[in-house]
Amino acid sequence: QQPIQKYFSAAKFRIMCVQPRYCSKSANTTVSSREKRTTVGKFKNHIFSGPTFQDFIKGLNNNNHNKSFAVDGEHSDKHDYLPEHLDMGNSRKVYFETYGCQMNVNDTEIAWSILQKKGYQRTVYLNEADVVLLVTCSIREKAEQTIWNRLQQLTAMKKKRLKTHTPMKIGILGCMAERLKKELLEREKLVDVLAGPDAYRDLPRLLTVADGGNQASNVLLSLEETYADIMPVHHAPQGYSAFVSIMRGCDNMCSYCIVPFTRGRERSRPVSSILEEVRMLSDQGVKEVTLLGQNVNSYRDTSEQQFCGSDPTRLSRGFKTVYRLKQGGVRFSDLLDQVSRIDPDMRIRFTSPHPKDFPDEVLHLIAERGNICNQIHLPAQSGSSQVLKAMRRGYTREAYLDLVKNIKQIIPGVSLSSDFISGFCGESEDDHQQTLSLIREVGYNVGFLFAYSMRKKTHAFHQLQDDVPAEVKQRRLEECISVFREEAVKVNSGLIGSTQLILVEGESKRSAEDLCGRTDGNMKVIFPKEDVAAQPAESGTAPICAGDYVLVKVGWTSCRYSFKESEHFYIFTKWSLTADVIPGFKFIINTYICLVLFSVKDTVCLQSYKKNVAASVKCSQMPFKCIFFQ
Repeated sequence: QQPIQKYFSAAKFRIMCVQPRYCSKSANTTVSSREKRTTVGKFKNHIFSGPTFQDFIKGLNNNNHNKSFAVDGEHSDKHDYLPEHLDMGNSRKVYFETYGCQMNVNDTEIAWSILQKKGYQRTVYLNEADVVLLVTCSIREKAEQTIWNRLQQLTAMKKKRLKTHTPMKIGILGCMAERLKKELLEREKLVDVLAGPDAYRDLPRLLTVADGGNQASNVLLSLEETYADIMPVHHAPQGYSAFVSIMRGCDNMCSYCIVPFTRGRERSRPVSSILEEVRMLSDQGVKEVTLLGQNVNSYRDTSEQQFCGSDPTRLSRGFKTVYRLKQGGVRFSDLLDQVSRIDPDMRIRFTSPHPKDFPDEVLHLIAERGNICNQIHLPAQSGSSQVLKAMRRGYTREAYLDLVKNIKQIIPGVSLSSDFISGFCGESEDDHQQTLSLIREVGYNVGFLFAYSMRKKTHAFHQLQDDVPAEVKQRRLEECISVFREEAVKVNSGLIGSTQLILVEGESKRSAEDLCGRTDGNMKVIFPKEDVAAQPAESGTAPICAGDYVLVKVGWTSCRYSFKESEHFYIFTKWSLTADVIPGFKFIINTYICLVLFSVKDTVCLQSYKKNVAASVKCSQMPFKCIFFQ
């Protein structure tokens, strides 16, 4: 009974085996409509009756010696319960909409890789789609409400197409599918397919079931799934950057957080698989890779025997966990070291980390390795030790500030960003004031600030009271944003006179006449689209393109600018004290920073730049152009 039960819960009528990664191949299989209708009818009867004991036994026996490999050696997701041709896409068009964090962007790439292999086609036009898949977020109530509203719109569109030969199918992927399965399937029947974060391999089968007129879902969480053998189909703008998932899930169990319940337990992808993907991206000319994970710096690969030692995981000083310290494995510092050696001119970032997992070896590696960006996201959530205890964060205000001090000592000029929650359960006015003082004391470049939104299943939902009124939450949030803005201007003002290296991302969203890019510290830059000297000693010029590196020097000017609520700063005027107000933005007059562009294009090595900027560019001989800096 135990092996059968394990087999059933692990993979929905199949056994998976993690193997080396393979690129997706589109299928050209075609089946006559009459044969397909007959097979679909038989399959619907199977679905109605449910699997028999023989289906389980047959699946186990067939896969005992041949663990999901096709004849050509490629990893196979064949379902013995499903006729082999029936889960083929047959060129049906899939449209993706992605909401939430960078992990959802990576999940979209994984899901598309799986469907592409089954013969589906991707479209960027909603009106062409046969299948619409929303990759969702459940971190806050507002994010979920956005999806509910979108489902209403898509359902109206679907009803208009019911009489066509290819009726639209709507699917929900990711965290919301895991958290709200019952509501999504039963509430006005808005959804045809549900697939949780660990069930993307099952998408072809689920879509086949939906094609037969049934709702289909798989929201089972896994202790092992990392999609290590799935090569994501990257769709980064202009191909200059890419996200690489290195781990999934979270074990921290912060009292406010839904992630452990929607993404499951922590499991890390094998280091060899990660290095293979990064090498492939480097060969494709990608200039920036961001390593992803719900708790990215707790990475611990134990996939091979030689990695399974007995050394306990080292934490930041003064930090602790709610679980027993883990032992052995390839740690985050080891992985970061190996990834950064693949291509010295490829920038390496990582998100989202937890402050507890920054031992000194990680910080020293960032300081020493030229292509690991000097930017650290350090989520504080609150400046009150009492609130941090209620949040089960595993540290005090004092321990957090000691970590900030240590980071700034080891990595001079580091750019820090953070998350803050206003109005958590039991937060007093004094707790709020401590948060404001922490923001002033640390001085962040970027911040993500939100009012608390209680989520079901969490520790706070079961054990705490959401007792801070909504209007108080909003007032405290606005005060946090205001203080953060003031301190960010001071921090950015400290960059005046410094030289920064910019990786160009492409055209600005505001104007086709401007380009945008980011500094090593992840600060956004908007600048005119003008040709520059290809080499310092040459007289010819060349256009600046996405993926190019350019040097900038920070200058000073007065300008008018705006902020987007609760997020980054966004500039929308150019070096002027008069401009039209953009709806939805607060309009403020203040001092700001202007950048100046050197006439250098794509000739600066990241390593040599960090060691000696003067060796790469003779600044006094370069003409200057004004650009705007965020």
